[in-house]
Amino acid sequence: MEIRITEIKADDMAKAAAIWNQVVEDGVAFPQTELLDKESASPFFTSQSFTAVAREQSSGQIVGLYILHPNNVGRCGHICNASFAVKKELRGLHIGEALIRHCLVTAKELGFRILQFNAVVKSNPALFLYKKLGFIELGTIPGGFLSQNGRYEDIVLMYHLL
Repeated sequence: MEIRITEIKADDMAKAAAIWNQVVEDGVAFPQTELLDKESASPFFTSQSFTAVAREQSSGQIVGLYILHPNNVGRCGHICNASFAVKKELRGLHIGEALIRHCLVTAKELGFRILQFNAVVKSNPALFLYKKLGFIELGTIPGGFLSQNGRYEDIVLMYHLL
């Protein structure tokens, strides 16, 4: 699948929110429990340092997105954080990998020096992709994530120098 990654536009908000909400509803990766709606999507996506959407080239359909923002402030403001979402039926087609690679470049261009993930759920298949792309595992927080099914799962902290 040929995709093009660009900064989100006003017309993209509803479709990006629908993909974001799929991950929230799955309840196995994002810490958020609240879904985005028409009123909350635009402020959420535009408040990030950068929000990108991945479009399938031939159709222009949005197939994934990421948000990028500071992980902290002041003396730790050079560390950023990101979240990635791929349309459920298209996962496993390397869209996530393209989004992560784009994010790494964008984060560096924005002046960040480190990309840190605070809570990668240990059972998340993306964990293998992050390691493949050079992320370093810092450690595990036992039972740090409450999954949709009510079980507590371990989370992994990871980082990548930019």
